[in-house]
Amino acid sequence: MTDETQAQEPGASPEEPQTTAVANPEEGAGEEQPVKLKQTVTMRDTGPCKKHIRVEVDRNDVEGRLNEKFTEMMKDQPVAVAGFRPGKAPRRLIERRFGKEVHEQVKNEVLLASLQQLADDHDVAPLAAPNISPTDIELPAEGPLVYEFEVEVRPQFDLPNYRGLKIRRPVHTFTEKDIENEERRLLLQDAQVVPKPEGKAALDDLIIADVEFKSGDKAIGTLKETTFRVEKQLAFKDGVAPRFAEQVAGASAGDTRVVDINLSEMAADPELRNKTVQATFHVKDVKALRLPEVTEEYLKPFGVTSREMLRELIQVVLQRRLEHTQRQAARQQVIQQIAAASSWDLPHDLLRRQALKALHRKQLELQGDGIAEKEIANRLRLMQQDIFNQTALALKEHFVLQKIAEVEKIDVNEEDVEQEIELLASKQNVSPRRFRAQLEREEMLDALMAEMYERRALDLILESAEYEDVPLSGEESVEAPSMASVEAQAVPGELNKPKDEPAPESNPAATPE
Repeated sequence: MTDETQAQEPGASPEEPQTTAVANPEEGAGEEQPVKLKQTVTMRDTGPCKKHIRVEVDRNDVEGRLNEKFTEMMKDQPVAVAGFRPGKAPRRLIERRFGKEVHEQVKNEVLLASLQQLADDHDVAPLAAPNISPTDIELPAEGPLVYEFEVEVRPQFDLPNYRGLKIRRPVHTFTEKDIENEERRLLLQDAQVVPKPEGKAALDDLIIADVEFKSGDKAIGTLKETTFRVEKQLAFKDGVAPRFAEQVAGASAGDTRVVDINLSEMAADPELRNKTVQATFHVKDVKALRLPEVTEEYLKPFGVTSREMLRELIQVVLQRRLEHTQRQAARQQVIQQIAAASSWDLPHDLLRRQALKALHRKQLELQGDGIAEKEIANRLRLMQQDIFNQTALALKEHFVLQKIAEVEKIDVNEEDVEQEIELLASKQNVSPRRFRAQLEREEMLDALMAEMYERRALDLILESAEYEDVPLSGEESVEAPSMASVEAQAVPGELNKPKDEPAPESNPAATPE
């Protein structure tokens, strides 16, 4: 199957039946061709990215298979029927005794062949397994075998010319101040916690506080004696305090500060999802962070021996982030230009099922761009806060880039995957074998291949693009997200995490993403 639903003939209705005829015996001379079923397929849209498909398999094909089975049982198999030697029982007795089993077997074989033929003959690109169960389908005594089902499919859209696009590329020359800020951020990871005599909370400090969460006057939950790093934003598992540093600035032991928290779709209470609640911080203590002394011994894990070399390394990291920012900016502009005229209504249940795949692809994209693991974790935490809107954007990118990959016949084979795994493993400082095992354990190999297709399609577009260099804006900052995170929830209970839904064992009509 491809990424587009089959186009109708001019003037044809979307519900017009399409008949698949028996294969021409002259085609593929010299090769044994499977006999095609004569079946009528009717498709109609039932919503955004959804189709209802009805299939009628001609009765002659069903009878033909039944005859084959009963003839085979009479001639080739030693079927024991009372009063008759093996192979000598009359057909009517064979049908009476084994009719139920044979009809069930033929039904399953015809259904399997029909679904495969449907996949081969019609441009339907399912996003998930269709809701079809063979046990609910009956083989009638007379007339065609009829079955129907609903399936989620990729959206239909036309690709405009994607070569020679005009793209604004953010550029930036890193200053000593940029390098100093990044060096401080790096050293803070190994900082020592020390008392802060003046006791007024500022950026990079730690506050120890009891916290009460409320929605209006309704109490939601509490935290006791919890330590928080003061950063511009504070991410809980189920929400973000976007003005955390601003709202706790200057707090001392004994002070109280009220902080706004924007809850995400992951909040345990459905009534509170996507709402803003208040957290009252009862500050118990404020501590500072003392940066470590930059000695040769301290620098060994970084693979450098001097502070000058460390700064050179930091400049490489900043340049890598800039390149990632440039690719993201280009990616967004490409999608905007290509999909501007398309309708992108995506159902909520589709977004829910695709959310985990979108997170996996984003994680692999960041790893491929050489972003540090801790920074990746923070970026994914931010993405999770607005998971369904972020998934909608990620799906739009995925659909467009995958369609370009198909048009351009971009291929990803097993050797390509192995090379990508080796590259990613080297960036994570683990063995390729161990990294592959991790991908398999977390069911991310499909996400890796999808990300590779997307990246190669984007590379193809960018090779022919015309660039206009523009200064890096604040929204496109190359700094790591200024965010602290805590492994705590504002709303107690089970998180509404995105999950993959397992596909049925038999799924001939679905293609892997």
